[in-house]
Amino acid sequence: MELFKKLLDYGEYLKENPFHQNLEIDVEDFFKLDKKIVREKNYSVDPNIDTPYSAELDDLIRLHYLVTSRKVTTILEIGVGKSTIVFDHALEQNKLKYGDFVKKNLRRSNPFECHSVDNNEKWIEVTKSTNPSIKNVTFHYCPCHVTTFNERICTLYDNFPNICPDLIYLDAPDQFSPIGDVRGISTNHPDRLPMSADILTFEHFLLPGTLIVVDGRTANARFLKTNLQRNWVYHHSEEYDQHFFELKEAPLGIYNQRQIEFCLGTEFP
Repeated sequence: MELFKKLLDYGEYLKENPFHQNLEIDVEDFFKLDKKIVREKNYSVDPNIDTPYSAELDDLIRLHYLVTSRKVTTILEIGVGKSTIVFDHALEQNKLKYGDFVKKNLRRSNPFECHSVDNNEKWIEVTKSTNPSIKNVTFHYCPCHVTTFNERICTLYDNFPNICPDLIYLDAPDQFSPIGDVRGISTNHPDRLPMSADILTFEHFLLPGTLIVVDGRTANARFLKTNLQRNWVYHHSEEYDQHFFELKEAPLGIYNQRQIEFCLGTEFP
């Protein structure tokens, strides 16, 4: 797909960007770096799971590539984990390469920052302990409740970091942890599905050029696609089990145009 057209060799990319060392991942454990791991059918819907999911190195390589290839400055990560460590590494590279230019030329108040939101304090602490030398991540513990959006039952976090991200990664909450119900209906059931609506509530603040990546969560991605109001270009990769929404609109002004040209090129949108 277009977003990854220059990611030709996952192994070479990892050699040039060895973020896996910060996660203590042994590359030899992976047969092919660019292939999905097929898991047991109930792996992701076990409410009693108390260990982090094993690494999906292909996903992590692509996430790192998106940050570096798009010269991302500010990330909103919904759901902490191994991706948090990857974002920290990629942002540090961007900061070293582009920090002076961004400071002098772009209007970015949270440059080279990842703000990671989660409603599970345990997973936040686990992620922090995985790599205590994290430099570019701010963690936000935010409780999450079952509620409605446009009279559709969904979940919303109680509070959110007040930032303007150019990359949003949606991988939480799970269906079991949001609190409460609406008329007896909640997501807390193995046959229910995660249904986050947070992005919809601040869509109108997002800048042209923003990219949303939804990891799995196909029903949630379809809910977003149905309710997003602006000119989002959507792609579902069944191979990656991911969904991509890119906000392709004319720049809002000279500073947004300058950011788009620097990050995405003069041909955008």
